[in-house]
Amino acid sequence: MAVLTCGVVQFRHRPSDKAYNLSVVERFVAEARGRGVKVLAFPEMCLTGYWHATRLDRPGLEALAEPVPDGPSSLRIRALAEASGMAIGAGLIERGDDGRLFNTYVVALPDGAVHRHRKIHAFESEHIAAGDRYTVFDTPWGVRVGVLICYDNNIVENARATALLGADVLLAPHQTGGCDSRSPHAMGLIDPALWERREADPEAIEREFRGPKGREWLLRWLPARAHDNGYFILFSNGVGEDAGEVRTGNAMILDPYGRILAETWKAEDRLVVADLDLDLLPLCTGRRWIRGRRPELYGLLTERLGHELDPRAARFSREHVERPAPGPAS
Repeated sequence: MAVLTCGVVQFRHRPSDKAYNLSVVERFVAEARGRGVKVLAFPEMCLTGYWHATRLDRPGLEALAEPVPDGPSSLRIRALAEASGMAIGAGLIERGDDGRLFNTYVVALPDGAVHRHRKIHAFESEHIAAGDRYTVFDTPWGVRVGVLICYDNNIVENARATALLGADVLLAPHQTGGCDSRSPHAMGLIDPALWERREADPEAIEREFRGPKGREWLLRWLPARAHDNGYFILFSNGVGEDAGEVRTGNAMILDPYGRILAETWKAEDRLVVADLDLDLLPLCTGRRWIRGRRPELYGLLTERLGHELDPRAARFSREHVERPAPGPAS
């Protein structure tokens, strides 16, 4: 059996405190190395902080932003990858060569290569630009890895495109759960007081993490993404209070049948590890379904229907959404 040991981390970052957040990354890299992990995923924007950034002006965001791959955080992640013999992914705010800012996920490989994915459906700030391409790359262990950041994963076309580019493992870094969702039956806010009382009353906050604001919401779609596209998913997430919202953690690893291999719902920083049985990939259901595609029928998927919004407007709109009028059948 061909096995690849992978890990996902949930941790509570400190806003704008890159030194502290990198120290947490270093601690978990050491723990993961001791457990034989080869691919390790940290959460979205965990190095710079996340939700507080939605309230920063342009100068505030620029003060946090760094170039990739030559900025100090990227270089530190690359050094950790080289020293540990692991692939390590972590999120930050990137300053591009053209001055634009991006919500970016950096993945460093042990051979010194550094890959980046710019969030395609960025909504955090009018000052953060959206990426315009998918990210899939080879690794030293014979598997191809793809990256989709948080909301990118909610758009099914992104998940399928990443599979069509050959991804065997999808890194899915998030900052989610406990969100003020515009949909009445998706997530919802968690009382920050429950987080503050997590040590005295762990059952109360874990009940929220396992319920419809956390794990139950994730299980509506994460297993389907893995199953329908025939790849493993490494879901990493923030945990705890984040500028008024409470992230639900629920770090988990899923196989290409959508089965959960390992997970946590603890209200604490934690590493989750699982062995990926790569022999499952060739004949898994999703890959067999992909081979049965009829691309000549799918032109509709690339046509604008007139109701599309930019990611920020779509994320924050509270307007009632009507199903678009169907186009003519042919």
